[in-house]
This record gives sequence, C-alpha cells and structure tokens, in this order.
Amino acid sequence: MNKLYLWGTIITAAMLGFTYLSVGTSEGGLNGDIVNMLTVAAAVALVIITVFVVIKYVRQMQTDTATGELADESWDNIGEYKNPLPMGWAISFILTMVWGMWYWLFGYPVAAYSQIGEYNEDVAVHNEKFNAEYASITGDRLVEMGESVFLAECKVCHGISADGIDGKAANLNQRLEAKVVKYVVTNGSNNQLLGMEMPMPDRNGLFNATTGALITDAEIDAVASYVANGMTGAGADVFAGTCAACHGEDGKGMEMVAPNVAEFTPALVTNVLNHGKKGTIGRMPAFDRLNAKQKEAVGAYITSLSK
Repeated sequence: MNKLYLWGTIITAAMLGFTYLSVGTSEGGLNGDIVNMLTVAAAVALVIITVFVVIKYVRQMQTDTATGELADESWDNIGEYKNPLPMGWAISFILTMVWGMWYWLFGYPVAAYSQIGEYNEDVAVHNEKFNAEYASITGDRLVEMGESVFLAECKVCHGISADGIDGKAANLNQRLEAKVVKYVVTNGSNNQLLGMEMPMPDRNGLFNATTGALITDAEIDAVASYVANGMTGAGADVFAGTCAACHGEDGKGMEMVAPNVAEFTPALVTNVLNHGKKGTIGRMPAFDRLNAKQKEAVGAYITSLSK
C-alpha cells in the first residue's frame, strides 16, 4: 500500500477513535440528543473528507503534470493554465448553497429547541399569573411594590434614594431640574411622554405670546428656574406666555397635547419605561422586561417621592 494512503488511514482511524473516546465514553454520551448526534456526524464527515482531500491533492502533486493552454497574462513569467473549474468544486459549491438555504429556512434554527424561546414562554406565563394575582393592588401596597421594583431595576443609575447619584441620572425627587428644562426648551423633545409621537419644537419654534418674538436665552433661563422650583418664583410670565398654551397654566399638561411638567404621574413614568427617554444626561433605555403592573407600581412609587 502506498505510504500516503497508509498514513491517511492511520490518521483517520486515530481521529475517529479520539472522537469516540471524547463523546461515546463520556458521562451521558450522545444522550439521544439530535443536536449532539448531528455534531458528531459532522465531525466524522469532516475528518473523512479532510483526509480524503489532502490525500487526493498530495497524490496529484506527486504524479500529475501540467497540461493545457496557458493564459495570455503572466506574473514574473509565471503563467496560468486555462483549466476549467473542477466539476467537484462546482457541485460542492451548489450543494453548499442549497444546504444553506434549507438550514436557514426549514432546518435547525426554525424547528429546534431554543432556550431563548423557552425563557420567553416562561416569562409570558409568569406575567399572566403575576397580573392576575396583583391586578387589584392599589394605594400604599402599590407604592411598596414599586419601591421593590425600583430597588431591583432602577437604583443602579438613579441611586437608592432616587437622587440621580450626583447627576449620573435624573433626580426623581423633583419633577424637573433646571438643566433638564433648559435642554428641552433649547433642543425640543420627542420622548413619547404621552405614550405616542407628540414632539415639542426646539427654541426656533417657541414664541412668547406677550412679546411676539422667539424665546430668548434670558427667558429660557427664567422659565427653567420657574419649572425647577415647582412652578414658583421668577419666570411665571415667560411660562404663561410661551408654555401654558400646551402644558396648561398650572403646568399639569393637557391630554393628547403636552405632558405634565409640574409633577410626576404614574402614567408619565409608565410611558418613560415603555419608550425610554433621551435628555441632557444621555439616553435611558426602555424597560421591556417589566410587566404592566410593575411599571404602574414604579410610577406610583416615583410619584410618591415628590409629594
């Protein structure tokens, strides 16, 4: 027997034996799992095909001689033959494409077990039980639930006392800080605080009805201070002339028009949790992992902080 074939046989047997020792004799083995069996079958096929291809082309290099018509181009006097694409390569390429389409459309990813899918199903079942059990909770019990959820999900950014950890996140002990109001008035907002697309224009679209002119820097500073101080102090005239038309004279907003800027409400907090929020500090992500009752509870808790 040719040494090349002998070594190929020895290497194949050794690699298959190693595969058997690694899988077949381990605790549990294949365990009847189709994924494990397909993996081992692929490993065996890969070993055999690799050794076969190596033997074929090494043998070809030992015995074959170049034939055919040279192409016109050459590189450093090294030419290239006009040999046709090997039939085996063409067939392998086509079969690979066919297998790939089957795999992605009908094979393993669609029909097989998914840990993520099982997790999502379990979460959905849990949320149904949770909502059924706690649907009637209101008042102080709802606030207590909200505090528990806040400490589990929100304190990382907003802090245990919801003070924003020195500006790293919004301070939830007051509705709005002056810098936040100033950022929104200057840049506009489209944070879906009403639960829908209802953008607020930037300063180039805000007119003071009293003066008939665009809002100025001094007026922005004044109205920011007024809102941040709980709708008191200087800046009341600017708010009345520029902001009250949408947010109301008391700043508590208008349904389908503008959000409440005077105080938190459970609905407002829920909308932030549903859609996320972008502001002067950065972007807060949406919290899809919380169910509706948990979001309502967080809203009730945050609303209670500023009262």
